[in-house]
Amino acid sequence: MTPDDVVEQEGPPAHLDSSPSAKRLASLLQTVPSRLANIPDDETAQSPAPGRWSKKQILGHLIDSAGNNHQRWVRAQVAPRLEFPGYPQESWVAVQSYATESWPDLVNLWLLLNRHLLHIIRNVPESSLSRPCVIGAHDAIPLSAVIEGYLTHLQHHLAQILETP
Repeated sequence: MTPDDVVEQEGPPAHLDSSPSAKRLASLLQTVPSRLANIPDDETAQSPAPGRWSKKQILGHLIDSAGNNHQRWVRAQVAPRLEFPGYPQESWVAVQSYATESWPDLVNLWLLLNRHLLHIIRNVPESSLSRPCVIGAHDAIPLSAVIEGYLTHLQHHLAQILETP
């Protein structure tokens, strides 16, 4: 995969890109895809240590996170309060065999899912940001905190992928 394989996207109208969360994710989507695309395929499959995930598995975990958060963000806007199951990450990553998935496919899937999440963030009504969400056995938090938590989690794992071995 080369940086040229990553589909380019124009930015949104300025009025839709004013929230800090939208700006944060938009910035990541401007800089990270080409960096991911430049990681050699053989490097993406290597686990740094026994019991630790490879770059492919970490990106697969981020794809799972994007999918789970897509559901949370949309459902929280249409119900007054929601309770979501937790995410057994080790099982999900293993069952989906991310370690054997094509790196370019994983990068593109991650990119497109996050572009859609950015679209959602840009269109969440202010009134929905305070909706309570319960995830697993945790206390309720507002939708705005779920969104911010996703972005913090995303940045943490992207840093792991992008660090030099």
